[in-house]
Amino acid sequence: MIDLRGIAKTYNQGQATEVRALEPLDLTIAKGTFAVVIGGNGSGKSTLLDIVSGAVQPSSGRIAIAGRDVTGVAEHRRSQWIARVFQNPLAGTASELSILDNFRLAALRSQAKKLVIGIDDAFKRRVQDQVARLGLGLENKLHQPMGTLSGGQRQALTLVMGVMDRADILLLDEPTAALDPNSARIVLATAQSLIAEHHLTALLVTHNLADARQLGNRLLHIDRGRIVRDLNSEEKSQVELEAMFTWFGQV
Repeated sequence: MIDLRGIAKTYNQGQATEVRALEPLDLTIAKGTFAVVIGGNGSGKSTLLDIVSGAVQPSSGRIAIAGRDVTGVAEHRRSQWIARVFQNPLAGTASELSILDNFRLAALRSQAKKLVIGIDDAFKRRVQDQVARLGLGLENKLHQPMGTLSGGQRQALTLVMGVMDRADILLLDEPTAALDPNSARIVLATAQSLIAEHHLTALLVTHNLADARQLGNRLLHIDRGRIVRDLNSEEKSQVELEAMFTWFGQV
């Protein structure tokens, strides 16, 4: 469970360039929830994910994960149980390393850090099994440099890498924005499958009306740093969603 109490974020506080990205808000996301987050540019969507991941510290408030106060816990420590996929397909992988090396580095996230990468036959078979499920034909190309793959392939692999080793929370920050429609469908289908299989708590930021309507079991609409609508799956009617998106110019 993710529990935010009085969370607020102001950038450049007290300066002429001060920006209030998040107003004080309370939000509880139960374990296993797949929440879709929508809102206009600058509404606070990515800041919310940044605070959950630990990439940004709140100006005030408290965040707890699974009952543990993690407000002051650094991002690299939270990465033991939080996986994140960014909008840029290049952000989640090391281009010069092979697919297999990338998977091993991701696996070290949830283990005691060591200098030795330690890829053995058992680990390689495990990665092959996971990659084969994507249906992209990459399971026998694990020594291929990650930088030679398409954006869609890299995003799909980033998803699998993120949740393969004990992640509890998956943060998806517009993961298909830079992809072609076919690659976007593959990535979102992969995300849905992994969320269900691993019983993950997930937050997806999107500007896509169809995705917001079809995905997840909860919808959060953020405007000017505030949560202005919080709908469950039964309340996500077409009329309501179209009204939201029309308001901030996405349809």
